[in-house]
Amino acid sequence: MRSMSLDLGSRTIGVAVSDLTGLIANGVETIRRTSPERDFARIGELIAEWEVGEIVLGYPKNMNGTIGERAKLSEVFAEELRSRFAGVAVVLWDERLSTVAAERVLIDADLQRKKRRKVIDMMAAVVILQNYLDGKNLRSQK
Repeated sequence: MRSMSLDLGSRTIGVAVSDLTGLIANGVETIRRTSPERDFARIGELIAEWEVGEIVLGYPKNMNGTIGERAKLSEVFAEELRSRFAGVAVVLWDERLSTVAAERVLIDADLQRKKRRKVIDMMAAVVILQNYLDGKNLRSQK
């Protein structure tokens, strides 16, 4: 089973999945949000297509570690994921600075600003998932 990460935004949802070994995160797509039903339907299609066993949802805590409005929206979204996809574990993962890290990667790759805007949420999902996988693999090695 693979892990999937979601970077939840107000207009888009970035999606990444792990490889079968659980070591490497790969970008999949950016879902343009239209309605909750369509958004969750697309997520369901991706869960089936990639044989996902767990979802890692970005949890945008404030820099001081407190829970703000965006993090509360992620909590609500996580509960909806759990109710719609009962066989899939949902993990909230601290995503502070993931978009900044994704932006740096894209700038280093010399991607034009217009193109960066199209893939930034997907790249943020990659950063979230890679951080999660690295942490999980470190814990399992101890």
